[in-house]
Amino acid sequence: MENYTMEGRTYRYYGQEAPLYPFGYGLSYTTFRYRDLVLNPPVLPICANLSVSVVLENTGQRDGEEVVQLYLRWEQSSVPVPRWQLVAFRRVAVPTGREIKLLFQVAAEQRAVWAQDWRLEPGTFTLFAGGQQPGQQTRAPSEVLSERFSVTGTARPLRSC
Repeated sequence: MENYTMEGRTYRYYGQEAPLYPFGYGLSYTTFRYRDLVLNPPVLPICANLSVSVVLENTGQRDGEEVVQLYLRWEQSSVPVPRWQLVAFRRVAVPTGREIKLLFQVAAEQRAVWAQDWRLEPGTFTLFAGGQQPGQQTRAPSEVLSERFSVTGTARPLRSC
């Protein structure tokens, strides 16, 4: 084998073709609603971590569990990157009619790209939060919220942070 790239070898790098059963695929006995996705700070220095909060509400008739997933998309990168990458997830139990506010931390190293070394690059990113992957088509309704944030500074090796 001479070509070690992941292009076309894993669903993360396929073009527009969706996997048959993507991560987060499944049904629930209740319904959930996501709201109030907040990224703090919305503009951060190259080596900084991103704080994320989102509110999850059980709008159904039964108590239920949801796997809240956060995905990151690079809007422009100097090297090929996945369409989006899972950066955090948490299974939470939410009683019917209740809501909870979830807090996450997206570390700087989760934005790193491989370019002969792990590097952090400035630019614009999109963070997705929901019960499934962005753009996923399922029979069970589930929404995915998104917010953009920017990273400032000059590109640098991850180890220099």
